[in-house]
Amino acid sequence: MSAAVAVHELRGLSMGTTWSVKLAAPVAALVDLERGIQARLDEVVAQMSTWEAGSDISRYNRADAGSAHTLPAPFAEVLAAALALAADTDGAYDPTVGPLTDLWGFGPAGARAQAPEPAPLAQARERVDWRRVRFDAATRELIQPGAAYLDLSSIAKGYGVDRVADWLLAQGCGDCLVEVGGELRAHGRKPDGSAWRVAVEQPGREDEAAAVIALDGLAIATSGDYRRYFEQTGAGAARRYSHTLDPRTGTPIDHTVASVTVLHERCMHADALATALTVLGARAGLAYANRRRLAAMFVLREGGGFVSRATPGFVARQRST
Repeated sequence: MSAAVAVHELRGLSMGTTWSVKLAAPVAALVDLERGIQARLDEVVAQMSTWEAGSDISRYNRADAGSAHTLPAPFAEVLAAALALAADTDGAYDPTVGPLTDLWGFGPAGARAQAPEPAPLAQARERVDWRRVRFDAATRELIQPGAAYLDLSSIAKGYGVDRVADWLLAQGCGDCLVEVGGELRAHGRKPDGSAWRVAVEQPGREDEAAAVIALDGLAIATSGDYRRYFEQTGAGAARRYSHTLDPRTGTPIDHTVASVTVLHERCMHADALATALTVLGARAGLAYANRRRLAAMFVLREGGGFVSRATPGFVARQRST
């Protein structure tokens, strides 16, 4: 393998996590490529991060009832996808979940160690309903109905992966693996001709893979309840509350699904679908994934261990690896 086409790895920080890109490119191009990657991710943050007070989404969330906002094209694209998935899952996925995210301690308002009381929980739930959002995708105009709080954290990270991958392809970097906070998309192959292979982590076991997938023109995203959570002790026992919230109940998920992994051409969709399927749970989630012919794998808790359930599309991808 010549030095000119060796695999190089670029790294940085964005969206409260890390990013990395492995690519085959001349050494002389790396500085400009790194700057370009960071610029694309910074743009996503400036438009869609609720952790940034000056972002477009934060300004909308603080805006007066009845105010109109013309969204930048990337923000509009992500919101349109989020609202479409909300409609298709009957609210199991909901981009207006922000009040609940903050209330349960997983948003910019700060962490907490106790479940919220019934009264504030009921107040937050009244603000969560994707059907309140008035958005014209053609004009990119978004109306603030009053107290709506958008949270796109379950889709914007995947979109960031897509922005970087699309930009790299436009720069002629046809062989690359893009990762932001564990969500990935890959194109082409390594210089030695081998595929970009990624492992799906077994929940709670970083050294064990639940599956290995070769990516080329595909993205992969995983949603799990085992990384971000808090535990509340009481009555001699501890209860764990996951960061994955069910917008329909206002509470963290509490079922057998430990993680869901989705393969899709667009990481934005893989990211959001992984969250939606996790909320739906094993039975309804698998049924939805099969109806939509998604490539998805569920890792379920069973008998003190884990079992995997995959759709035919996911199994086919595994076999081709």
